Amino acid sequence: MSNWKGAAGVCVNQENEVLLVLQGVPGEEKKWTVPAGGVEEGETVEQCCVREFFEETGLTVRVVETLNTRAGEYEDSKVSFEVVYFKVEVTGGEIVLHEEDEWIADVVWKPVSEIRELEMAYPDDAELIESLVIQ
Repeated sequence: MSNWKGAAGVCVNQENEVLLVLQGVPGEEKKWTVPAGGVEEGETVEQCCVREFFEETGLTVRVVETLNTRAGEYEDSKVSFEVVYFKVEVTGGEIVLHEEDEWIADVVWKPVSEIRELEMAYPDDAELIESLVIQ
């Protein structure tokens, strides 16, 4: 069995908007998700989160806290996965959509109140995102 480990960054701003990317396999329907990706050799899950967030959005972030870990199996148990979710805050940069990236179609701030109306890649992320709303 192959094991895959990754990290995801959840960023909710002062206006209670979450930063999402519209992504998917080239040629297939795109869905909304938080910036995420796989750990590269020699990096921690926190470093992976910061790198993937920058690569997918153009924004630099810092990890604030660990939120959740999602683990499971894909493809009839041939691949197991573990994704660590982190709360992050933006420290710099600006949103950049890389034209040459066929996986990512858009990067936008979406109101958390509308999260359940979106076509999410991982619908159960909605509850985690909603838990970060600033009262």
